[in-house]
Amino acid sequence: MEWFETDIMQRPYDLPSLSSLNCFEAAARKLSFKAAASELNVTPTAVSHQIRALETELGQQLFRRQHRGVELTEAGAYLFNAVQRSFEAISDVVRDMRGPVAEDDVMVLASTAVSSLWLTPRLTEFWLTHPDINVSQIVSDAVDLEATVDLSLHYGVFPEGDESCTQLFQDRICAVGSEAFAARYGIASAHDLLRVPLIHITRERHRWTEWPDWLSELGCPQPTGKRITVNNYMIGLQMAKEGIGALLGWDGLVGHLIEAGELVTLGAESVVSPQCFYIKVHRRASAKAKKFRDWLVAQSVTTDSARARITAMSGDQG
Repeated sequence: MEWFETDIMQRPYDLPSLSSLNCFEAAARKLSFKAAASELNVTPTAVSHQIRALETELGQQLFRRQHRGVELTEAGAYLFNAVQRSFEAISDVVRDMRGPVAEDDVMVLASTAVSSLWLTPRLTEFWLTHPDINVSQIVSDAVDLEATVDLSLHYGVFPEGDESCTQLFQDRICAVGSEAFAARYGIASAHDLLRVPLIHITRERHRWTEWPDWLSELGCPQPTGKRITVNNYMIGLQMAKEGIGALLGWDGLVGHLIEAGELVTLGAESVVSPQCFYIKVHRRASAKAKKFRDWLVAQSVTTDSARARITAMSGDQG
C-alpha cells in the first residue's frame, strides 16, 4: 500500500484517467455518446459514466445534454482542442514507428474542418461503388505530413502549372451564426457585425481568411466588438452554433448546416474566397489513389450546387 501511494505521488503528469479522456475525445468529436460507444465498442452508459466522472474530477461541465444529442460547453471545447492535439501527436509517432501502410491503401491528409465537413460525409457513397478501395485519413491542423500520404487536400493559392494538383472548388465566404445570435444583436448587414463578438481562427495548417480581410473587402472598417480566438475551425463552428459569436463560413463546407437550420447567414453579403480548395497527388500514389482523386474532383459539382442554393438563400434574407 505504501508503495502504491508513493508511486501515485511521483507521477510526472497531472492527468485524469486515460479511459475517461478517450471516451471524452470520441464523444466530443462525434457529438454523440451513442456514436462514441459504438466506435469504442462499449455501451453508451459506460461512456456517460466515464464523462460524468471526468466532469466531477475537473469540476466543470463538458457537455450540454440536449434532447437530440450533446453539445460541447466552452470548457469542453477547450479540453477537446488540447486532447485532440495530444492524440494526434501520439498517433503520428505510432504511425511512423509502424512504417508505411499497405500499397493498395489510399491515405489522405486533410484538416479537421475539410475532413469533417466535406471529405468524410462523401466516403460512404464512394465505398458503395468502390468497395475494393480502402481509404484512410490523417487529420491534422498543426502538422504537415504530406510525405506520408497519397493525396492531400489543401486550402490556399492554387499552384498553377503543377500537374499534381487539381482544383476542387472555390467558395464564397459569408458570415454565419445561430438564429438566436442574429436576433439578439439585430444583424441585418455586414456593418452590424462590427460591434458584435467575432470568432477568429488562428494557428492552423491552412491560413483561413480572417475577419479584417473579409470586412475590408466589403468596404467596412475594422471591428471593435469582442474578439474570441480559437485554433480549430470545428471548435469555432460549434461556438457559432451555440450563439457565442459570429464566424466566417465557406459555403462549400457549411452549406449543409445552413440548409438544415443549424446556422444562418448574417446578412446577404459574401465575398469570393481569395483561395481555393484543391487536391494534390503525391509521388507514392497508386492507381487506386488516382481513381479516388478523380471521384473527388467529380464531387466538386455537388459542392457547386450547394453553393448556388446558399447564395439564393442569402439573397432571400437580404
